[in-house]
Amino acid sequence: MRGPRLSEMSDKTSRRGFWDLLRSKDEPSSPSGARRESDDVPAGLRIGAAYSWRLLLIIALIGVAVAAVVMFKQLVIPLLVAILLTALVWPVYEPLRRFVRARIIAITITVVGLIGIVTGLLTMVIWQITEEAGEVRDEATQMIDEAHEWLLTTGIVTDAQISEFFGQTGDFIRDQADFLLSGALTVGSTLGSVGAGMLIALFVLICLLADGEPIWKWTLKLFPRVSRDAVDASARNGWRTLINYARTQVIVATIDAIGIGLGAFLLGVPLAIPTAVLVFLGAFVPFIGAIVTGAIAVLLALFTGGVWLGVAMLAVVLVVQQIESHILQPLLMGSAVKVHPIAVVLVVAGGAMIGGIAGALFAVPVAAFVNVVAVTIASGSWRTGHQPDGSLLWSAVPKKLLNDREQGEGNKA
Repeated sequence: MRGPRLSEMSDKTSRRGFWDLLRSKDEPSSPSGARRESDDVPAGLRIGAAYSWRLLLIIALIGVAVAAVVMFKQLVIPLLVAILLTALVWPVYEPLRRFVRARIIAITITVVGLIGIVTGLLTMVIWQITEEAGEVRDEATQMIDEAHEWLLTTGIVTDAQISEFFGQTGDFIRDQADFLLSGALTVGSTLGSVGAGMLIALFVLICLLADGEPIWKWTLKLFPRVSRDAVDASARNGWRTLINYARTQVIVATIDAIGIGLGAFLLGVPLAIPTAVLVFLGAFVPFIGAIVTGAIAVLLALFTGGVWLGVAMLAVVLVVQQIESHILQPLLMGSAVKVHPIAVVLVVAGGAMIGGIAGALFAVPVAAFVNVVAVTIASGSWRTGHQPDGSLLWSAVPKKLLNDREQGEGNKA
């Protein structure tokens, strides 16, 4: 005979209190009153055990999924890059496809334009580094010499101690020559993997632009028929969130890069364009990226122009980041994805622990997508058509829910 159901136990928990139920052993095991050995276990403990093994099963499944992602990261990372790039260029590709009425032309213009922008930025970065590398080296050397003289005048250290420090540094570098050589070989292998990953991402991007809808419909058939409506509506909801996230994040990153890069240029800090590109890329890693790239910009100004130039660059970085945090993020990102700082820190830290830089980069968009899918399914909005409210950790939902099933029903009506 079956014991009491969880719902009945939950009702009794609300009436009598959890701790009373935890100590209770008088729950009948069947309508006939027959008792089993399991009936001696308090009802509250049975409820906790029932929830616990389900929770452990979910954690185990998540662990297996994460392990699979880490194992096949050379395929998963290009796939995620392609999905984010598709979400980024979709607002440009979709109206372009409707205008030219030829999918292949729209795809060509979109992909070639994206490659052209990336190539142009890389060309400018390489050009400025080549032009100003000597100047940066000379200014950094002069700054080190001035710091050397200042330390000698203060009497904190002696010239012999400074010479000993530099000598030990040189010995350390020479001792690590073999390690550096093996590291260079590893970098070469890594660059090869990056090149292969870029080709995979480009191929997947073209496929998603060309056949994204048929691919999704085929994927949808892998789910049970009874759950396809929920999966379809929640996934489309999450896809719109990714589009909004990618678009607004690019806008915020561009404004940050222009602000800090322009400030570096006006202050006369060398390598202004590479600094701006670095700030742009770092903006895609919340909190951590802004801190690291801002610190690099300040250190570059400090070593090439002295203390006052470093202080001025620090002021520029702080002003730009404050404008981003208090104006751009609420105004632009607020309409797409509202991410609570606690959730961002935890998700980014977890992503970095699992996948390094790539994990930190994809942590927020992946978590936002999963959150929207979970909220949409749990709220039942895929049945009624209303927008889900509430969130698990943060609110990350698009402005409206539009799915093909509801549009089809509206057309039939």
